[in-house]
Amino acid sequence: MTAKPVTLAAIAGAHGVAGEVRLKLFGEGVAALAKHKRFNDGALTLVKIREDGKGGAIARLAESTSRADAERLRGTVLTVPRDALPPLGEGEYYHADLLGLAVVTDTGEPVGTVAGIENFGATDIVEIARAPVPEKGPKTFMVPMIPAAVLDWDERRLVIASAFAED
Repeated sequence: MTAKPVTLAAIAGAHGVAGEVRLKLFGEGVAALAKHKRFNDGALTLVKIREDGKGGAIARLAESTSRADAERLRGTVLTVPRDALPPLGEGEYYHADLLGLAVVTDTGEPVGTVAGIENFGATDIVEIARAPVPEKGPKTFMVPMIPAAVLDWDERRLVIASAFAED
C-alpha cells in the first residue's frame, strides 16, 4: 500500500553495561523481529536478540558496544522497508498502512485522519483526529477495527459507519 518504512520496535533504553538495548516490540514478537538483520536503511545491524520475559526484547546491535552507546540510542525506532515484510492476506493490514489515511463516513462525509492505532487486548482501536478540529469537545475519537465500525479501507481512505462518527 505504501513505500513508507514500517516501525517494528523502539529502543527503550540500555540493558547492562555491554551495549545491549531493551526493545519495545510493535510487531509479532521476537521471532518476527529476528528475521530482519538491518534496520533504519542499514544504519543499525542486529547481532542477537532474546525475549525479556515481559513482552519486550533484549538486543545486541553491532553499533552499540557500551552502555553509553545504548543510552544514546534510547528512543530510536527500528524500521524496515515495507517490501521486507510478508504479503498480507485478505482483510489484513499493517498499522503503518493506516496511519495518516483520510477518514470518511459511509455517506462520504469527511471526518478526519487516522492518528494512531492501539490495542488494549480485544482488538485494534483506530484513533481518529477530527478535521476540522472542534473548538470544544474531544479532538480525537476511537473506533474499534471491527466490520460493523470500519467498513472498508484502501491506500487513500478509511470508511467508517456513520453511527461511529457521531459526537
